[in-house]
Amino acid sequence: MFSIRTDLAVEAKEIYQRQNSNIPGVESEEKEEGDVKVTIVKILNDVGARAMGKPEGTYVTIDMPKFTHYDGDTMDEVSTVLGKTLSEMINLDDSMTALVVGLGNWNITPDALGPKVVSKLMVTRHLKQLIPDQIDEGIRPVCAIAPGVLGLTGMETGEIIRGIVDKIKPNLIVCIDALASRKMERVNTTIQIGDTGISPGSGVRNKRMEISEKTLGIPVIAIGVPTVVDAATMANDTIDMVLDEMVAQSTKGSEFYDMLKSIDKNEKQRMIQSLLEPYVGNLMVTPKEVDVVVESVSKVIANGINIALQPALDLEDINRFLG
Repeated sequence: MFSIRTDLAVEAKEIYQRQNSNIPGVESEEKEEGDVKVTIVKILNDVGARAMGKPEGTYVTIDMPKFTHYDGDTMDEVSTVLGKTLSEMINLDDSMTALVVGLGNWNITPDALGPKVVSKLMVTRHLKQLIPDQIDEGIRPVCAIAPGVLGLTGMETGEIIRGIVDKIKPNLIVCIDALASRKMERVNTTIQIGDTGISPGSGVRNKRMEISEKTLGIPVIAIGVPTVVDAATMANDTIDMVLDEMVAQSTKGSEFYDMLKSIDKNEKQRMIQSLLEPYVGNLMVTPKEVDVVVESVSKVIANGINIALQPALDLEDINRFLG
């Protein structure tokens, strides 16, 4: 069967529910935080994990308002919601160290989200060590790295992170990475936070070594934003919309109507993939304004992480610190 390309738990849930009445072992909840919609999906057991194709754990999806990227107040609102959500997943004392990892290739804009977030973080571990008398006691030590990708470094990202973990002994890892979405409308407008770790490159079918509590021995929280969508999925959705419109305009009971209704969607999906493969391969599509949007989203995520990791400070203090 044609594989629907998505890294979002909320989309995996929608896809499963389209074919089944309920999902065993999965709970979900929706709520509003001002203008921001928050969806919480919890995968409770192996049954739910198999149905969703994702590990057991909690996945929180934050839907950003459409004008977020052009409005500073809305960006701050989304950052605050992200910070609050992240804070509920973090269990650290003020003295404990957090390591933030920006995954991705900084030379490719849709994949540069992680490194861009790292460049906007409030990094304090060195200050706590070098000038402790000048730093407020409530400031948590935070360090960060953007390790690049295997093609640039010749090293698995997981290997680099494991070496850092062994050396500095952080108490928590927060990873940021670009994801792939099932729907174009979710690209650059959705933030997913999960407590199950991450596999770098999975968004573009280039899955690398897993970064999780299982592999590193400390909690790993993954933050991702879909920046691409699979071209075959887009083509399939477009044809579906055309067929639905043709069905709506056809006379019910006519030969043409019956022919349209009899089209097997799974067979259509397989045909689209096989036809596109020789020409575009596993083509991933991103909006033309991705450079501006990734810059904006990286700031939203960085401030959300700053709020969560530095509870003694408000957003105004954080912005002052960053200059």
